[in-house]
Amino acid sequence: MKASTLKTTRSDMKTLVKDAQELFREATSATGERADELRNRGLQLLDSALTRAHEVQTAAIETGKEIAEKTDDYVHENPWRAVAISAGVGVLVGLLISRK
Repeated sequence: MKASTLKTTRSDMKTLVKDAQELFREATSATGERADELRNRGLQLLDSALTRAHEVQTAAIETGKEIAEKTDDYVHENPWRAVAISAGVGVLVGLLISRK
């Protein structure tokens, strides 16, 4: 999942939740049919937010699986290069930790 998609989704989720909160606040002061209408619209907004969150979660899981598969393939095809990269990362992390 791309960073721009994640930012857009995060923004959409915040907007949906804020709109739903506004509708529920408005519904508390309204009565009768108007209150029911506002509550229903708020619930629809929350349902939409949940659906979008589920879609994002599913996409993130699929992306993670693809990355894991590609990494696994790379390590199987290039075992010594993978060991060298891992060792290099370990040295860098060790140097950063030892500086503090």
